Amino acid sequence: MNSLSETSHEPPTATSSREHLLEQHPWVAFVLPLVVFMLVGTLEATERSGATLFGLVGVELYPVVYTVKILLTIIALVLVWPAYRVFPMRLSPAAIGVGVMGVIIWIGIDALDIEQMLGFGWLADRGERVAYNPLAALQHSPVLAYAFLAVRFFGLAVVIAVAEEMFLRGFLIRYVEDPDRWNTLPLSQLGWPALITGTVFPMLMHPGELFAAMAWFSMVSWLMLRTGNIWDCITAHMVTNLLLGIYVMSTGNWHLW
Repeated sequence: MNSLSETSHEPPTATSSREHLLEQHPWVAFVLPLVVFMLVGTLEATERSGATLFGLVGVELYPVVYTVKILLTIIALVLVWPAYRVFPMRLSPAAIGVGVMGVIIWIGIDALDIEQMLGFGWLADRGERVAYNPLAALQHSPVLAYAFLAVRFFGLAVVIAVAEEMFLRGFLIRYVEDPDRWNTLPLSQLGWPALITGTVFPMLMHPGELFAAMAWFSMVSWLMLRTGNIWDCITAHMVTNLLLGIYVMSTGNWHLW
Protein backbone atom coordinates (compact mmCIF):
# COMPACT_ATOMS: atom_id res chain seq x y z
CA MET A 1 0.00 0.00 0.00
CA ASN A 2 1.41 3.40 -1.02
CA SER A 3 2.07 5.83 1.78
CA LEU A 4 0.45 9.23 1.68
CA SER A 5 3.89 10.83 1.70
CA GLU A 6 4.84 9.34 -1.65
CA THR A 7 4.92 11.82 -4.48
CA SER A 8 2.83 10.89 -7.51
CA HIS A 9 4.44 11.40 -10.92
CA GLU A 10 2.06 12.59 -13.58
CA PRO A 11 2.90 11.74 -17.18
CA PRO A 12 4.24 14.70 -19.16
CA THR A 13 1.64 16.52 -21.21
CA ALA A 14 2.03 17.55 -24.84
CA THR A 15 2.41 21.16 -23.74
CA SER A 16 5.17 20.42 -21.23
CA SER A 17 6.99 18.25 -23.77
CA ARG A 18 6.82 21.03 -26.34
CA GLU A 19 8.09 23.63 -23.89
CA HIS A 20 10.91 21.31 -22.84
CA LEU A 21 11.91 20.82 -26.49
CA LEU A 22 11.90 24.56 -27.16
CA GLU A 23 13.94 25.18 -24.02
CA GLN A 24 16.52 22.53 -24.89
CA HIS A 25 16.67 23.41 -28.60
CA PRO A 26 15.64 27.08 -28.95
CA TRP A 27 16.67 27.20 -32.62
CA VAL A 28 13.72 24.95 -33.51
CA ALA A 29 11.25 27.76 -32.83
CA PHE A 30 12.94 30.05 -35.36
CA VAL A 31 13.80 27.51 -38.03
CA LEU A 32 10.78 25.19 -38.20
CA PRO A 33 8.10 27.55 -39.63
CA LEU A 34 10.26 28.78 -42.51
CA VAL A 35 11.46 25.24 -43.30
CA VAL A 36 7.84 24.09 -43.51
CA PHE A 37 6.98 27.05 -45.73
CA MET A 38 9.86 26.39 -48.10
CA LEU A 39 9.48 22.61 -48.27
CA VAL A 40 5.83 22.77 -49.25
CA GLY A 41 6.68 25.63 -51.59
CA THR A 42 8.86 23.31 -53.67
CA LEU A 43 5.62 21.77 -54.95
CA GLU A 44 4.48 25.05 -56.48
CA ALA A 45 4.64 25.16 -60.26
CA THR A 46 5.41 28.40 -62.13
CA GLU A 47 3.94 29.68 -65.36
CA ARG A 48 7.28 28.95 -67.06
CA SER A 49 7.81 25.44 -65.69
CA GLY A 50 4.17 24.47 -65.99
CA ALA A 51 4.45 21.67 -63.43
CA THR A 52 6.63 20.25 -60.72
CA LEU A 53 7.09 16.99 -58.82
CA PHE A 54 7.53 14.92 -61.99
CA GLY A 55 4.65 16.70 -63.66
CA LEU A 56 2.11 15.66 -61.03
CA VAL A 57 1.44 19.15 -59.67
CA GLY A 58 0.42 21.70 -62.27
CA VAL A 59 -0.17 25.45 -62.12
CA GLU A 60 -3.91 24.84 -61.82
CA LEU A 61 -3.28 23.31 -58.38
CA TYR A 62 -1.36 26.32 -57.12
CA PRO A 63 -4.22 27.57 -54.89
CA VAL A 64 -4.42 24.16 -53.20
CA VAL A 65 -0.67 23.87 -52.68
CA TYR A 66 -0.38 27.45 -51.43
CA THR A 67 -3.30 27.06 -49.02
CA VAL A 68 -1.80 23.86 -47.59
CA LYS A 69 1.55 25.63 -47.28
CA ILE A 70 0.03 28.48 -45.29
CA LEU A 71 -2.01 26.17 -43.06
CA LEU A 72 1.02 24.01 -42.20
CA THR A 73 3.17 27.09 -41.56
CA ILE A 74 0.51 28.51 -39.24
CA ILE A 75 0.44 25.22 -37.33
CA ALA A 76 4.24 25.36 -37.01
CA LEU A 77 4.07 28.96 -35.75
CA VAL A 78 1.41 28.08 -33.18
CA LEU A 79 3.50 25.18 -31.90
CA VAL A 80 6.60 27.31 -31.35
CA TRP A 81 4.87 30.56 -30.36
CA PRO A 82 5.80 30.32 -26.64
CA ALA A 83 9.44 30.86 -27.61
CA TYR A 84 8.57 34.21 -29.23
CA ARG A 85 7.30 35.66 -25.96
CA VAL A 86 10.85 36.63 -25.03
CA PHE A 87 10.49 39.54 -27.48
CA PRO A 88 8.43 42.39 -25.99
CA MET A 89 5.31 43.12 -28.02
CA ARG A 90 5.77 46.77 -28.82
CA LEU A 91 5.68 48.82 -32.00
CA SER A 92 7.60 51.86 -33.19
CA PRO A 93 6.01 54.29 -35.70
CA ALA A 94 9.24 54.00 -37.69
CA ALA A 95 8.25 50.43 -38.60
CA ILE A 96 5.24 51.71 -40.57
CA GLY A 97 7.38 54.28 -42.34
CA VAL A 98 10.01 51.72 -43.29
CA GLY A 99 7.29 49.39 -44.57
CA VAL A 100 5.78 52.10 -46.80
CA MET A 101 9.17 53.29 -48.05
CA GLY A 102 10.17 49.69 -48.57
CA VAL A 103 7.41 48.90 -51.06
CA ILE A 104 8.25 52.03 -53.06
CA ILE A 105 11.91 51.01 -53.20
CA TRP A 106 11.08 47.39 -54.07
CA ILE A 107 8.75 48.32 -56.93
CA GLY A 108 11.10 51.03 -58.22
CA ILE A 109 14.19 48.83 -58.28
CA ASP A 110 12.24 45.96 -59.84
CA ALA A 111 11.10 48.26 -62.65
CA LEU A 112 14.72 49.15 -63.44
CA ASP A 113 15.46 45.46 -64.13
CA ILE A 114 19.06 45.89 -62.98
CA GLU A 115 19.67 42.13 -63.00
CA GLN A 116 19.15 41.99 -66.77
CA MET A 117 21.25 45.09 -67.41
CA LEU A 118 24.18 43.61 -65.50
CA GLY A 119 23.93 40.21 -67.13
CA PHE A 120 22.30 38.42 -64.21
CA GLY A 121 19.23 37.46 -66.20
CA TRP A 122 19.97 33.75 -65.80
CA LEU A 123 19.90 34.22 -62.04
CA ALA A 124 16.69 36.20 -62.18
CA ASP A 125 15.07 33.36 -64.11
CA ARG A 126 15.93 30.96 -61.30
CA GLY A 127 14.02 33.20 -58.92
CA GLU A 128 10.92 33.36 -61.09
CA ARG A 129 7.75 33.66 -59.07
CA VAL A 130 4.56 31.71 -59.68
CA ALA A 131 2.82 34.76 -61.20
CA TYR A 132 -0.57 33.16 -60.59
CA ASN A 133 -3.54 35.42 -61.34
CA PRO A 134 -6.59 33.95 -59.58
CA LEU A 135 -8.92 36.51 -61.13
CA ALA A 136 -8.12 35.02 -64.55
CA ALA A 137 -7.46 31.39 -63.62
CA LEU A 138 -10.58 31.13 -61.45
CA GLN A 139 -12.82 33.48 -63.40
CA HIS A 140 -15.43 30.72 -63.66
CA SER A 141 -15.87 30.98 -59.88
CA PRO A 142 -15.43 34.50 -58.48
CA VAL A 143 -16.12 33.21 -54.95
CA LEU A 144 -13.16 30.83 -55.17
CA ALA A 145 -11.00 33.52 -56.75
CA TYR A 146 -11.58 36.03 -53.97
CA ALA A 147 -11.41 33.37 -51.27
CA PHE A 148 -7.96 32.42 -52.52
CA LEU A 149 -6.95 36.07 -52.72
CA ALA A 150 -7.82 36.39 -49.03
CA VAL A 151 -5.61 33.37 -48.26
CA ARG A 152 -2.87 34.79 -50.47
CA PHE A 153 -2.95 38.18 -48.77
CA PHE A 154 -2.92 36.64 -45.31
CA GLY A 155 0.00 34.40 -46.24
CA LEU A 156 1.89 37.27 -47.84
CA ALA A 157 1.24 39.97 -45.25
CA VAL A 158 1.20 37.95 -42.03
CA VAL A 159 2.48 34.38 -42.17
CA ILE A 160 5.63 34.79 -44.25
CA ALA A 161 6.48 38.10 -42.54
CA VAL A 162 6.57 36.39 -39.15
CA ALA A 163 8.24 33.17 -40.32
CA GLU A 164 10.96 34.88 -42.37
CA GLU A 165 11.86 37.58 -39.86
CA MET A 166 11.90 35.15 -36.93
CA PHE A 167 14.28 32.92 -38.85
CA LEU A 168 16.49 35.70 -40.20
CA ARG A 169 16.71 38.04 -37.21
CA GLY A 170 15.58 35.77 -34.42
CA PHE A 171 18.09 33.05 -35.25
CA LEU A 172 20.36 33.25 -38.30
CA ILE A 173 22.11 36.60 -37.95
CA ARG A 174 22.46 36.21 -34.18
CA TYR A 175 23.92 32.73 -34.66
CA VAL A 176 26.43 34.11 -37.17
CA GLU A 177 27.36 36.81 -34.67
CA ASP A 178 27.95 34.37 -31.80
CA PRO A 179 27.05 30.65 -32.11
CA ASP A 180 27.53 30.06 -28.39
CA ARG A 181 25.18 32.66 -26.98
CA TRP A 182 23.09 33.72 -29.96
CA ASN A 183 19.82 33.39 -28.09
CA THR A 184 20.80 36.14 -25.64
CA LEU A 185 22.17 38.71 -28.10
CA PRO A 186 20.26 42.03 -28.30
CA LEU A 187 19.29 42.90 -31.87
CA SER A 188 20.39 46.51 -31.38
CA GLN A 189 23.99 45.47 -30.67
CA LEU A 190 24.79 43.14 -33.56
CA GLY A 191 27.93 43.71 -35.61
CA TRP A 192 28.98 43.53 -39.23
CA PRO A 193 28.91 39.72 -39.59
CA ALA A 194 25.23 39.72 -38.62
CA LEU A 195 24.37 42.76 -40.74
CA ILE A 196 26.05 41.38 -43.86
CA THR A 197 24.30 38.03 -43.38
CA GLY A 198 21.01 39.86 -42.91
CA THR A 199 21.36 41.25 -46.42
CA VAL A 200 23.20 38.52 -48.34
CA PHE A 201 20.99 35.64 -47.23
CA PRO A 202 17.74 37.34 -48.34
CA MET A 203 19.39 38.19 -51.66
CA LEU A 204 20.05 34.48 -52.18
CA MET A 205 16.44 33.79 -51.26
CA HIS A 206 15.23 36.36 -53.82
CA PRO A 207 17.52 35.78 -56.83
CA GLY A 208 14.99 37.33 -59.19
CA GLU A 209 15.06 40.57 -57.20
CA LEU A 210 18.66 40.75 -56.01
CA PHE A 211 18.99 44.51 -55.76
CA ALA A 212 15.50 45.13 -54.43
CA ALA A 213 16.19 42.57 -51.70
CA MET A 214 19.57 44.15 -50.97
CA ALA A 215 18.04 47.60 -50.47
CA TRP A 216 14.94 46.45 -48.58
CA PHE A 217 16.58 44.10 -46.10
CA SER A 218 19.40 46.58 -45.44
CA MET A 219 16.79 49.19 -44.59
CA VAL A 220 15.03 46.82 -42.19
CA SER A 221 18.39 46.04 -40.58
CA TRP A 222 18.75 49.78 -39.95
CA LEU A 223 15.34 49.67 -38.26
CA MET A 224 16.45 46.66 -36.20
CA LEU A 225 19.54 48.50 -34.93
CA ARG A 226 17.53 51.62 -34.18
CA THR A 227 14.77 49.98 -32.14
CA GLY A 228 16.23 46.60 -31.17
CA ASN A 229 12.73 45.19 -31.62
CA ILE A 230 12.02 42.22 -33.88
CA TRP A 231 8.31 43.07 -33.99
CA ASP A 232 9.19 46.34 -35.70
CA CYS A 233 10.98 44.34 -38.40
CA ILE A 234 7.99 42.03 -38.72
CA THR A 235 5.60 44.99 -38.93
CA ALA A 236 7.68 46.65 -41.65
CA HIS A 237 7.66 43.34 -43.54
CA MET A 238 3.90 43.08 -43.15
CA VAL A 239 3.27 46.62 -44.38
CA THR A 240 5.52 46.22 -47.41
CA ASN A 241 4.01 42.88 -48.39
CA LEU A 242 0.45 44.11 -47.91
CA LEU A 243 1.04 47.20 -50.05
CA LEU A 244 2.88 45.11 -52.62
CA GLY A 245 -0.14 42.80 -52.88
CA ILE A 246 -2.44 45.80 -53.36
CA TYR A 247 -0.09 47.14 -56.03
CA VAL A 248 -0.06 43.81 -57.86
CA MET A 249 -3.86 43.62 -57.91
CA SER A 250 -4.16 47.23 -59.03
CA THR A 251 -1.63 47.03 -61.86
CA GLY A 252 -1.70 43.39 -62.93
CA ASN A 253 2.03 42.93 -62.30
CA TRP A 254 1.52 39.37 -61.15
CA HIS A 255 5.20 38.55 -61.71
CA LEU A 256 5.85 40.18 -58.33
CA TRP A 257 3.74 37.45 -56.70
